[in-house]
Amino acid sequence: MTKETDFFKSFCKISAAFGTAATMQELLDLIVDSAISSLDGKAACLFLADERKDQFVPKAQAGLSSSYLHANPLKARQIVADLEKKGHLAFLDATSDPRLEHHEAKKREGIASLLTVPVTVKDHTIGVLSFYTAERREFRPPEIDFLCALADQGGIAIEKTRLLERIEKNTSLFLEFSSSINSSLDIKAVLRNMSEKMSHSLGMKGVTIRLLNEDSNALEVVASHGLSESFMNKGSISAEKSVTEALRGKTVVMEDTSTDKRLQYPKETEEEGIKSMVCVPIRSREKIIGVMRLYSDSVRKYSQDFITFVEALAHTGALAIQNASMYLALKEDKKNLEKDVWSHRLYF
Repeated sequence: MTKETDFFKSFCKISAAFGTAATMQELLDLIVDSAISSLDGKAACLFLADERKDQFVPKAQAGLSSSYLHANPLKARQIVADLEKKGHLAFLDATSDPRLEHHEAKKREGIASLLTVPVTVKDHTIGVLSFYTAERREFRPPEIDFLCALADQGGIAIEKTRLLERIEKNTSLFLEFSSSINSSLDIKAVLRNMSEKMSHSLGMKGVTIRLLNEDSNALEVVASHGLSESFMNKGSISAEKSVTEALRGKTVVMEDTSTDKRLQYPKETEEEGIKSMVCVPIRSREKIIGVMRLYSDSVRKYSQDFITFVEALAHTGALAIQNASMYLALKEDKKNLEKDVWSHRLYF
């Protein structure tokens, strides 16, 4: 049996095992263990992108000591940039190659050669898979192809697991908001709870909810979370282009606020540490009654399912406002009716 046949059988076995991993950590551990066993190496480490910190963080490793030093974030970003251009990076002597850091640490760890490949999903690098050997090795094309295939298959499995986790979390969040609408008519309390939960659950820096005052035509803050008082008091945002677009019923996404010309207060936004933003209209029936803005402290690419979910939450907030308004109107109508009936009793 050839080594290439072994790789094919190993890949089939690994692909089947990906579907049985119960948690994200089990899946990540499976990827690094599979790399070591299939390629007969010393160790492997899987790094995943942390968008909030703009760096790649080790999430699973096997065969390395807990004290082993990985590359610093700046060096790691350069390696990722090279990976995206070349498809893989092979280091025959990891203890002296100038492209790598911590040569002495690698010697102490017993690392000789290193092969690194990107973990990609839809042409977007979400991680890096590194494979280490104890003896110097010229990596053959089949070995490189196998590790690349393992990383690609792992990327798909990671994205699928993340999607399932996100669906579960979003469903719980939506249920919680729906329940709060039914349990309270204190609209400000409901919206404050909504902004806080959204900020934490969706990994945002902060959230604001503004409603349109029809008398003054101004957007007034009714709920916020995670933002400084000075930022909240920076001035009116009614003229901001993203807001005017949202008031026309369009969701506005700013993936990088440092380059987006639609911002009204770019200096204050930068000082607040805001790097990206989503602005969603709050619609009650056919009428736009306000806007909800979600702020992130990192440059982010927002998926369509994320946008759809926050739009659904904005509709939920509008429903809460509508319910409270109808209750107050009915309460006033009942009060007026009672007065009217009581006045008619005077004739009897």
